[in-house]
Amino acid sequence: MVRSDDAPARIERVMASGPFWPMLYHFSPIRENLLNWYPFRNGASLLEVGSGMGALTGLFCRRVARVTAVELTARRATITAYRNHEHENLTAIAGNIDDIELDGAYDYVTSIGVLEYAGRYEDADDPYHAFLERLRSLLSPGGTLILAIENRFGLKYWSGAREDHSGEPYQSLEGYYGRDGIQTFGRSGLESLLQRAGFESMDFFYPVPDFKLPQEIFSDTYLPTLNHNIRPGIYPYADHSQPREHLFNERLVSDSIVAEGVFPFFANSFLVFATPPS
Repeated sequence: MVRSDDAPARIERVMASGPFWPMLYHFSPIRENLLNWYPFRNGASLLEVGSGMGALTGLFCRRVARVTAVELTARRATITAYRNHEHENLTAIAGNIDDIELDGAYDYVTSIGVLEYAGRYEDADDPYHAFLERLRSLLSPGGTLILAIENRFGLKYWSGAREDHSGEPYQSLEGYYGRDGIQTFGRSGLESLLQRAGFESMDFFYPVPDFKLPQEIFSDTYLPTLNHNIRPGIYPYADHSQPREHLFNERLVSDSIVAEGVFPFFANSFLVFATPPS
């Protein structure tokens, strides 16, 4: 029999054996860098849509009063609950967010690496719009949607990294021609999508190298400069999940992008805080 309080030690042993990408993504403590700086309101409630295996769930439980984690598969929902068993303020639920009846609205709703899959589980003409409308409906007045997603025009794709979800080169740059069910967005496209779904105020942040394993996070009010020493190891982008080409020196191209003032367009991913009209 395995005791639930052995879970952290078991994760450390598996990671120490040489983590492959799924283990790194689901269990690396670096994942928490995405939001461990954010000033969540005291006493707040949070709905995590797509908890995965609970990589961020523990952070949420430590920062707010009540967390509801929803995950599409029962296996991952169980792992989320098992991994965070010490937090009495957590409820983990397996199922599609469209089919679950939730108790009240939430101060925060998170969607970290989920929106791009809406075409697979939303039965709507515009599944991405429908998914965001559903998330908006779950927010309490004054509530905030926290969204993270890859940028379809990210620098890594231009320089030879394969599309994160399909493994095909240049697919996002070519508009996902011939592929249904998965889609990411550029900065203006994502902003327009959020506006159509009823969100009014949006603050964009840019995790580097991306939202999965972020080492630094920039914003529209704090963009990198040529004198900013972005941490070593950021460029070239290291794709831990699949092989990639390296078509140019990403460090030098990044400097040119920063000098030209177009860093947000080429950021590898977005972190967005969006609120509906009050």
